[in-house]
Amino acid sequence: MKRVLLIGDTHIPDRADNVPEVIEDFIQRGRSWEIVIFTGDVTGEETLSWIRGLGQKLYIVRGNMDYLPLPKTQVFEYEGFKIGVHHGDGFYPRGDKVKLSMIAQKLGVNILVSGHTHLDFIKVGSTSRELLLNPGSLTGVWGGGGGSFTPSFMVLEFMNNALTVKTYRLLDSTLQEKITIAKFIEGKWFLEQ
Repeated sequence: MKRVLLIGDTHIPDRADNVPEVIEDFIQRGRSWEIVIFTGDVTGEETLSWIRGLGQKLYIVRGNMDYLPLPKTQVFEYEGFKIGVHHGDGFYPRGDKVKLSMIAQKLGVNILVSGHTHLDFIKVGSTSRELLLNPGSLTGVWGGGGGSFTPSFMVLEFMNNALTVKTYRLLDSTLQEKITIAKFIEGKWFLEQ
């Protein structure tokens, strides 16, 4: 089984001092992740260095608060899917399904991973041909549009034409796991919870 780590919006050191210890321990146990996807707003060189050491392959994009030499978008193929990464800034409201679907279509991807909302979500895009994933904020910090204030991240497990999306949220010092199955059937995405 192929596992991919989705993280983003750490904002270290400008809004948070560090990644919560429970989350860092979980991520370190999974090392070395085959792929790590980071949705932007790292903000600090030290955190960027930590992220670079987490996996065999890293796809990272620049967030609206990053002043680091990072790309605005990334596109790659993995396990038969074309995956795009974009911070998700530049439009209102944050996390808008139609606008994120337009980005996915422009990039020509089946899966778009974004951040910026500081709130995790899994959505089928406006044409049903795009799966929209947002791991939320790894540190749970405030975002310009609010956010959940709950640290979160995702782990993807790829199997044939389906994905198991495990969303982890840190609640009362405990990692809570929610599992969603996303199936890609005849060019369209369907979610099972």
